Amino acid sequence: MNPTIELMNARFSTRTFAPASITEQEREAVLHTAMRAPTGGNLMLYTIIEIEDQSLKDELAVLCDDQPFIAKAPWVLLFLADFQKWTDLFAVSAVDSLGDVEHRDTLGFGDLMLACSDALIAAQNAVIAAESLGIGSCYIGDIMENGEAVARLLELPTHTFPVAMLVFGRPAKRRSATPHYMKHVVHKDTYRRLTKAELAEVSAELDAMHAPHGFKPGTDNVAQDVYRRKFASDFMREMNRSVAWWLHRWQTPL
Repeated sequence: MNPTIELMNARFSTRTFAPASITEQEREAVLHTAMRAPTGGNLMLYTIIEIEDQSLKDELAVLCDDQPFIAKAPWVLLFLADFQKWTDLFAVSAVDSLGDVEHRDTLGFGDLMLACSDALIAAQNAVIAAESLGIGSCYIGDIMENGEAVARLLELPTHTFPVAMLVFGRPAKRRSATPHYMKHVVHKDTYRRLTKAELAEVSAELDAMHAPHGFKPGTDNVAQDVYRRKFASDFMREMNRSVAWWLHRWQTPL
């Protein structure tokens, strides 16, 4: 163990914030560290939007599955997968004069996946940098929902995609890190589907891990709870609908 690993192991998602502010120097340090993240081909296929306007925070709290703590967060960062800046640069750089390449008129999903990777790596750098300064954070995956409204609200151009939103603030109180299940997560050389006996083991350990928090009414185990609360939920139906909309928009001709 070393201080960096100890810091990462102790991290927990922060949804209640102390009144202490985040200084400008701390913000600059977090943003600088985010932009030091590894990036495919050094393209930095992401853009970070700082959400400062309270009315925007208020609206995003509603659009992101009605989570009021988003509106109360001292600092909000949106990490966008962003190929728009490169397609715009191509347009003013006479790339159409290149005679030895096969020109493309649309972006593909490979472009999107690479940009998503860049954005998420940068986001996690920001999380760890903030944690080292005593600033907690929470990922908001629900930013992918209500795509049309989010795109309009934040004026997101066609070739961008909101991968993750992060809220930051000093924790109102410290708590224990959430336990994570680790058995069977690492496979050797190839993927291996779990046997029925291994799945039963997974189920039993997950049940024991989450039992103190309780399961949703009408469910008897973690798998049923996750199926009802996540997989078959209204918000996942909306997320899947919105992501399909984002993907269709992404392939708009250049």
